[in-house]
Amino acid sequence: MLMAGLIASHLRWAVFSIEWVEPAWYLLAFFPVGLPVIRECWETTRKGDIFNEFLLMTIACIGAFAIGEYPEGVGVMLFYTIGETLQHRAVARATKNISGLIDRRPDKALVVRENGTVSVSPADVRVGEVIEVRPGQRVPLDGIMEQADGLFDTSALTGESVPREIEAGAEVLAGMISLRQTARIRVTRLYSQSALSRILDMVKNASARKAHAELFIRKFARIYTPVVMALALLIVVVPALVALVNPSFNYVFADWLYKGLVFLVISCPCALVISVPLGYFAGIGAASRVGILFKGGNFLEAITKVRTVAFDKTGTLTTGKFHVLRVDAEGIPQSELLSAIASVECKSTHPLAKTLVAYVTGEGITIPDVEEMCELTGLGAEGRVKGKNVLVGNLKLLKKMNISCPDAVGNDAETIIACAVDGIYAGYVALSDTIKSGARQGVKALRSLGIKKVIMLSGDRREIADIFGKEIGVDEAYGDLLPQDKASIVEKLASDSENSVAFVGDGMNDAPVLAVSNVGIAMGGMGSDAAIESADIVIQTDDPSRVAAAIKIGRYTRTIVMENIIGAIAVKVAIMTLGFFGLASLWGAVFADVGVALLAVLNSLRIMAHKYV
Repeated sequence: MLMAGLIASHLRWAVFSIEWVEPAWYLLAFFPVGLPVIRECWETTRKGDIFNEFLLMTIACIGAFAIGEYPEGVGVMLFYTIGETLQHRAVARATKNISGLIDRRPDKALVVRENGTVSVSPADVRVGEVIEVRPGQRVPLDGIMEQADGLFDTSALTGESVPREIEAGAEVLAGMISLRQTARIRVTRLYSQSALSRILDMVKNASARKAHAELFIRKFARIYTPVVMALALLIVVVPALVALVNPSFNYVFADWLYKGLVFLVISCPCALVISVPLGYFAGIGAASRVGILFKGGNFLEAITKVRTVAFDKTGTLTTGKFHVLRVDAEGIPQSELLSAIASVECKSTHPLAKTLVAYVTGEGITIPDVEEMCELTGLGAEGRVKGKNVLVGNLKLLKKMNISCPDAVGNDAETIIACAVDGIYAGYVALSDTIKSGARQGVKALRSLGIKKVIMLSGDRREIADIFGKEIGVDEAYGDLLPQDKASIVEKLASDSENSVAFVGDGMNDAPVLAVSNVGIAMGGMGSDAAIESADIVIQTDDPSRVAAAIKIGRYTRTIVMENIIGAIAVKVAIMTLGFFGLASLWGAVFADVGVALLAVLNSLRIMAHKYV
């Protein structure tokens, strides 16, 4: 109808020369696109949000009809509506991409019960029940592999395309896909507490944690909108007052009202209000694709300021998959030493303890029940086994308890689990760790991004920390550290206002350090719940090189957001200036508002398309 009206006016059709036909024609064209906006204006105004883009559009259109600029009145609403529709589609697409990446929970679970396999809702499955996952099916709940090893596609959780071999007794997470055989899994967490549910909650709650740029734009818009409405009114009123004082000044109300309306439409801040949050939302989505979860836009911004990265060693830069090198018993049989150590360690979640218990079980040695077991943070554990007091831990534990051991113990660069029975040294087990494949590459990538210092913090002996530190290529390596020592080092580094520190860890004892660092990064695939909860960013792949990818995503997101802000303001100022001097029409004003907003939205979507790894 708009195009037909413009053609009819240009060709001067007779029917349009009738006085009431043209306004009636354009009024009919206005209703489909204008009434929804007017309704939104009414609804938002009733809720107390007076200064919004709906009010600006409504005033501009009413003013255009009042001065006889009917096509432009329709055009403002038409192109605003088209632009809003395209923006909503772009936002919906970004939202769908993120949800599609991670919300892959099946609707049904096959539960093994007395009467056979039963298909039920995953929410109805209880902890301890066994579920069956057939080849090609997605795991609905977290659990432990019951039978032989299995091959799983973990891309929904980690972003990794390479399948992972999961051994019997190891953890399987909701969202993984069984590839090779029917897997039987004993459920360890309820549906609402699964790893995938936690990831979804993190991403959904991320929108509530705003970056400084988002918060600034929101505050800016609340002040900016009433100010520009007042300026638009002054554009109309001030020349009228000048004409009253100076009769020689040629004041035409319709001309100055038109300039005021152009100024009003241009000033609408929707390009900023929409594109800045969408930029951070796209950054969170892009990170999810490569197995990195930002808990908020504020952390996307915070990671761009990082100048020092501190890594935990075991489970972060190294695999945490230890193997037993040798066993040295003193005064008791070797099997008795291993039995006592495994008894105390069987309830511990530490990677060393798990390795040792698995080794003892594999040797066919009986593991007796432990009584009164308690963990000694940073030292080891203590318990009563068959009526005897057993201490298991590092050499610092023996020293603290004034238990002497041979001088040769611990001289080699290896991890030692020492044991004392009833206050007497009983022997030790030597274990070795391996460096993760992405550790050296990750450190190099951080240096290429301009990170000033990369350090490693470890509870292992200083000699071990130094050897691993040199192999990995960090600037400094610290050993013999308790959790509070790690926190103290990171806190000291972060006390320098110009030195923002990121700490990367995976264990329960890393939670305090993650909390005191400027940016806390947890290895989520194998990391403890406490570490994941304390962290600002979670790396699902357990790959140290993804720390550099997280920084790249943060920096690229910041670049796009700044482009949106500067571009939108520059175009608006330029067309505002042209409008003030009568060189811009309402068509230009529509482009400055809706067109710039749409361009900013499309620019934000570049974040999703960019490659970071």
